Amino acid sequence: MRIRDIFESFNNIAVYGMSRHLEKAAFTVPSYMKKQEYKVIPINPSVDSIMKEQAYPDIMSVPDNIEILLVFRPASEAVDIVKKAIERKNAKGDIKVIWLQLGIFNDEAKELAEENGIEFVQDKCMYVEHKEVYA
Repeated sequence: MRIRDIFESFNNIAVYGMSRHLEKAAFTVPSYMKKQEYKVIPINPSVDSIMKEQAYPDIMSVPDNIEILLVFRPASEAVDIVKKAIERKNAKGDIKVIWLQLGIFNDEAKELAEENGIEFVQDKCMYVEHKEVYA
């Protein structure tokens, strides 16, 4: 699946590790996507809300349909995050794409996701990719 297809096929983005700090990419990238009319769902156990959106402590507690799981956590956590995403996909039938933000890559996580029918993007900035596709 091409990057353009991801942007055109899916609207709900759960952001694993979303920050409330305005200067961090884990805030600015989801903020940009929200301005592009994507639904942004923060996943962060240490806050109640970010950008006036309810935050959830983990993947399983999100009541909304998750289409893209955008990850802002260290690469060393990627396999565990993918395992949780697969558990969620098996339980709820959502999560179509896992996207590791620029600078985050883990081939073991990629293989695990793809074996379970989840598209996988790694080491790419969603903001930069969106701007490139729609420039």
